[in-house]
Amino acid sequence: MLPTAMISGSLCGYLFPDFTAYWATLLAPLLIFAMLLVTYCKIYVSELRIKPLHIGLLAIQIGGGLIVFGALYFWDPIIAEGTFICIFCPTATAAPVITGMLGGRVSTLVSYSLLSNMAVALLSPVIFSFMGLHAEISFVDSFITICSKVLPLLILPLGIALILQHYFPRAYLTLHNRQSISFYMWAISLFLVVGKAVTFIIEQGREAIPLEIAIAFLSLVVCVGQFYLGRKIGGKYNDKIAGAQGLGQKNTVLAIWLALTYLSPITSIGPASYIIWQNSINSFQLYLKEKRTSGHLK
Repeated sequence: MLPTAMISGSLCGYLFPDFTAYWATLLAPLLIFAMLLVTYCKIYVSELRIKPLHIGLLAIQIGGGLIVFGALYFWDPIIAEGTFICIFCPTATAAPVITGMLGGRVSTLVSYSLLSNMAVALLSPVIFSFMGLHAEISFVDSFITICSKVLPLLILPLGIALILQHYFPRAYLTLHNRQSISFYMWAISLFLVVGKAVTFIIEQGREAIPLEIAIAFLSLVVCVGQFYLGRKIGGKYNDKIAGAQGLGQKNTVLAIWLALTYLSPITSIGPASYIIWQNSINSFQLYLKEKRTSGHLK
């Protein structure tokens, strides 16, 4: 499904740029909203626990992203933005699933996924107001513009999920028991946002190729780095798998949408490349897990 969505989205973006850009702009936010709603419908408030592990991961996601942005800004602001969004982006909605497949604590990841998304929802209006497309207007106008789009997208799904849980339990259980729906919505949204990213890449021309390679390479560096650091932090709390997945596996669909909406469009190269890196790492981990389970590896 991953290569199919990416390849077909890329071809559509190349062959039908206007069509792809229109539908990506229209549908991507709705699909992200729906994916988060389905994901939050598998969360029971009584099961949520904020742990020291979560604080450590969030410190790297937010603080580490800002430090890397500041370090790279004087080299190239666009490269800094493209790398920053790969760190700042919240945990993927699929991260708890991969964590369970690898033998980690799913409840830990579900709690961190919520915490990670809420942190991005609250901080992104402030951070994006100082960078990207809205940096040239006043802080207040920029803050209001971004708040009006980001906060409903990331926070309203949680509110609706809680309302369904308390007042419409049958609808809540329907979504709770059909989590696979989010996978298909993820595939469609991946098709759209990758296609839209390709249209912007083509518009940049050949002169932007060195910049694109630099962003893609740094996204690989921060991807490996986040999986490593997450595993190290998780090891201190006897939960290496949840730590690695919580910090390393990102909601790249949301990251691409944020990059295309609030940053320089070419920065979407970062999360688009991150899709390949994180799924390659997870595929390799699942392969090793399967081998160990079958007894071929010790």
